Amino acid sequence: MADVIVVQHVPQEPPGAIGDALAAAGVSTRFVRPYARDPVPTELDGAGGLVVMGGPMGVYEADRHPFLRDELGLIEAALRHDVPVLGVCLGSQLLAAALGADVRPSGRQEIGWYPVRLSRETKGDALWTGVEPEFVAYHWHGDVFELPKSAVSLASSDLTTHQAFRSGRAWGLLFHIEVSRGIVQGMVGAFAEELRRHGLDGQSILRDCERYLPALERVRTTVFERWAALVTP
Repeated sequence: MADVIVVQHVPQEPPGAIGDALAAAGVSTRFVRPYARDPVPTELDGAGGLVVMGGPMGVYEADRHPFLRDELGLIEAALRHDVPVLGVCLGSQLLAAALGADVRPSGRQEIGWYPVRLSRETKGDALWTGVEPEFVAYHWHGDVFELPKSAVSLASSDLTTHQAFRSGRAWGLLFHIEVSRGIVQGMVGAFAEELRRHGLDGQSILRDCERYLPALERVRTTVFERWAALVTP
């Protein structure tokens, strides 16, 4: 049986529907949780894929969070061995950095439910081909990345030029499509101070789950089942 390393930075941002798709494909998960002081491995140790989830820290904060340097090394190992990679939010920023791109604060927050538009580059993409060209995704980020030189841009939003990209068999998604209402509720509760600081209403974000999650489920089922198939023997 294949297995996938899943790096989870905070309890409130689990793999969600990514884990469901892997389980349905018969792929087991091997969790690395830096918040619980799990050491980040330097090599894949036979793993058939790597998933790196989101978190409130920034790629440029390795002095405060030394495990980020180790994660960059692990991502680089996956890229060297052509192992499928999926980075979500912070994970996409780490992937971009591992590929040599700049990651920086944007000066504004993109938090809540906002439309994402797919680019023409999704035509023929192993994950995104045939997916509806525009959908509403869940967002929670203030940092953005430049497009790595080796990558193609797959999606954008009104506030963010590069919302998703692909480089080889590695995909970065700045937005969240893996979430359930429970995950959104956990983030709204854990990061309530950030919402207050930016004048955002957590209860409104939660209410919008009922409006947007049903359509988002169709998108994520397609995307994550396809990614899981890449690591299935």
